[in-house]
Amino acid sequence: MAKILICDDEPDIVQMIARYAQREGYETTTAGDGREAIELCRQEDFDLIIMDVMMPDTDGFTACKKIHAFKDIPVLMLSARGTEYDKLFGFEVGVDDYVTKPFSPKELMARAGVIIRRHKVPSAEQNQRLKAAGLELDTLGHELYVDGERTELTAKEYGLLLCFMQHKGIVLSRDKLLNQVWGYDYFGDDRTVDWQIKLLRNKLGKYRDYIHTIRGAGYKFEET
Repeated sequence: MAKILICDDEPDIVQMIARYAQREGYETTTAGDGREAIELCRQEDFDLIIMDVMMPDTDGFTACKKIHAFKDIPVLMLSARGTEYDKLFGFEVGVDDYVTKPFSPKELMARAGVIIRRHKVPSAEQNQRLKAAGLELDTLGHELYVDGERTELTAKEYGLLLCFMQHKGIVLSRDKLLNQVWGYDYFGDDRTVDWQIKLLRNKLGKYRDYIHTIRGAGYKFEET
């Protein structure tokens, strides 16, 4: 049984999410703020954290960053704000998905289920190293090396780069990338792909231009 930690300072929202999660067969634990969520993650293992951004004491972004410093747990972030800046910042600290309030509980559970499955089931293609010039992607350790230097990637950055390096020279549409990396027909704005690719390019350094924008079609990974 997968375990979900639900963290929000609004008790009604926590109870509503917990109720739907339990109907889906998940075991749930709740926290009222980011600090409590951090401590619970030190004590227990969870398969997913559903966490609000705006909370007193310790906000969701700060809590996410601190948790990822000692444990790899996927995070689905909730927020009343859906600005580009908020989403970009969330992806930078390792958020796996972002849902804007008010939200559909059924949609939330669909997204939660996909994230849990993708983190629990390893790919048959994981145990290999993919190379492109000075880039080397260790698919077993989910690590990127740029000219021999280890570079930290978030889960979505890793998923995108893996998809690109497995499909060199092939144009990939935003829909294709969403289905490959997010694992479902995305409910929200497909600019999410653009935001994540912007972050990924920054991690690639001088190899950032290996990800080509194909106007009107999508993206293509090709050594130049």
